[in-house]
Amino acid sequence: MKASVELSLYPLRDDYKKRVVDFILRLRKSTTVKCITNGMSTQLFGDYDDLINLLKVELKNELEQGHCIANIKIGAGILAPDNLPVAIT
Repeated sequence: MKASVELSLYPLRDDYKKRVVDFILRLRKSTTVKCITNGMSTQLFGDYDDLINLLKVELKNELEQGHCIANIKIGAGILAPDNLPVAIT
């Protein structure tokens, strides 16, 4: 099953900017998950199992580094901007 994830990471540390950038760079290393980042969140697209496995590893790594909060939304299907209809018919 294809799925989409939108997440925002909030490290509660002085080096939060570095933690967020490092987290995104680790996500982008995946060869099975498409990663799109904007100023508000990071969006991941791919197979559900691949997405969950990637988040399982990377979020655990981030949580073990210190206090942080992750806000995650998961939806069925590829909900990337280039897959959405431009008009309702």
